[in-house]
Amino acid sequence: NLLIDRALGVGGFPRGRIVEIFGPESSGKTTLTLTLIAQAQKRGGLAAFIDVEHALDPQYARRLGVNLDDLLVSQPSSGEEALQICEALVRSNAIDVVVLDSVAALVTKQELDGEIGDSTVGAQARLMSAAMRKLTSFISKARTVCVFTNQIREKIGVMFGNPETTPGGRALKFFSSVRVDIRRISQIKASDGTVMGNRTKIKCVKNKVAPPFAEAEFDIMFNEGISSTGSLLDLALEMEIVQKRGSWFSYNGNQLAQGRDAAKEMLKNDPALYEELEAAVLTKLNEGKK
Repeated sequence: NLLIDRALGVGGFPRGRIVEIFGPESSGKTTLTLTLIAQAQKRGGLAAFIDVEHALDPQYARRLGVNLDDLLVSQPSSGEEALQICEALVRSNAIDVVVLDSVAALVTKQELDGEIGDSTVGAQARLMSAAMRKLTSFISKARTVCVFTNQIREKIGVMFGNPETTPGGRALKFFSSVRVDIRRISQIKASDGTVMGNRTKIKCVKNKVAPPFAEAEFDIMFNEGISSTGSLLDLALEMEIVQKRGSWFSYNGNQLAQGRDAAKEMLKNDPALYEELEAAVLTKLNEGKK
């Protein structure tokens, strides 16, 4: 997706680095990671998905373009097992993308063996700290994109500043080269009021490979995932490649469609026009980098 690639600053998620994607529930974290896997597979890469939450939907993954026959999926029973699998996959030097979904769901053996309600203060943080120290050098040598998704928690008693934090201690924050905050900002509705998707915003709150704090807004549609046509249309409008007068969209003096949804549908049904617009947008993006 061009908007996400631009926000990340290097044309996508960096290889040989640790990435953290965090946000509230149903904000699009897993959708973003599955899209990354689908794109890696299209380029001949091998991907692995460590499903700690035990919530991967195969049908949805397939709709996003993921080839499930070539995807390595693991559903570990403990946090230690999940991170050992992650380490083994990275050390094999055969995997291009490893996704661990999610850090918040990692449960230590100490917690599993105890009773519900037993105090295990800092166990998850200690586990993550030890894992990050080991993983970071292996990931760099293997040039694997290692993505951890995370949830959001609220600190109790914070009067000033942001009360939000992510579980798993501070180690992941330190060792991540890119941290992406993803949020749902509004719903996308059809003319009859049916919710068809979400308007989503990402912000790179940490970026060691490009200038940080870049943002991007895009559509996540329930039947197709991240809308590439919507992102292309938004970028083309921003760069004045496509013009908008009233509700009409036009390109090279020719009217395309009336309304954003109709323009998106037209781009979807006309691959030649889509490729032409994409080439024009990429040319302008590359000119801006020089």
